[in-house]
Amino acid sequence: MLFKGEYNNAIDAKGRASIPAKFREMLSSTFGDERLVVTQSDGGLAAYPVRNWEEMLKKVEALPASKFKDALNLSLIAPAVECSFDKQGRIQLTKAQRCYAGLESEIREIVVVGYIDKIMIWNRAKHVEMRQQAEELLKDESQALKDLGF
Repeated sequence: MLFKGEYNNAIDAKGRASIPAKFREMLSSTFGDERLVVTQSDGGLAAYPVRNWEEMLKKVEALPASKFKDALNLSLIAPAVECSFDKQGRIQLTKAQRCYAGLESEIREIVVVGYIDKIMIWNRAKHVEMRQQAEELLKDESQALKDLGF
């Protein structure tokens, strides 16, 4: 499965984020399921198909007890919430998730980005910042880009 594309969307007053129909169709056809697990990631939100999330949890559970495992649990697993789509293709984001991602009540514009095996949701300003950082990094990696065919 390959989520790809960038979509400018919005969050409504109740904290519901619109997810592109293309992504919902991929979830349904690939997994037979239209649910996502949404967690905090990189100053935004990462939304995983439930099956992929469960596979990742098994890997985390198999790790030996450590500060790294505790950090994963605290930062990525504990804030995760399973979300179903409403009839308009929206998912409900928790207040904590919206605060983490800088999507407070006055900021409603989001960018929903296909990120291969997950969907990222950023406020528009954060997305611009992330893109600029990525483009700067890629300027220094011109040979690697050529080697990949870009």
